[in-house]
Amino acid sequence: MSYVKNWLHCVWGTKNRVPFLNPEIRTNLISHIKENAREKGIYIDSINGHREHLHCLLSLDPDQSLSKVIQLIKGESSFWVNKNKLTGYKFEWAEDYYGASVSSSHLNETREYIKTQEEHHRGKSWEEEYNELISGSGFTNGEG
Repeated sequence: MSYVKNWLHCVWGTKNRVPFLNPEIRTNLISHIKENAREKGIYIDSINGHREHLHCLLSLDPDQSLSKVIQLIKGESSFWVNKNKLTGYKFEWAEDYYGASVSSSHLNETREYIKTQEEHHRGKSWEEEYNELISGSGFTNGEG
């Protein structure tokens, strides 16, 4: 038997950073994403966000790829938002996303960071946070 844990901190935003995710929509969307992920065999440990983005701590099974999991989560959730007319306008996620591995020793820190997004964004914009994530992970000039 193989033993594999692939912990990833993922972040994705709304297209053009439109602040669609008010607290009520965000709560409903997160609940739906969790249920949909369970049905598809995707393990989401923590998920939360702010007005124009979501953070997610997930663990991939050995046969799952990050790109496919993100595609399943984003594609189905945007379809669900539009089908249920939650925003009043066409809802779309931006094409890009952030994904970085998390060591087991940093799981609680990552969970807390995701949990406290509302508080975190009282002093920092989504753009500032995204740029810090990208540069802090060693990405430059849009390279992945």
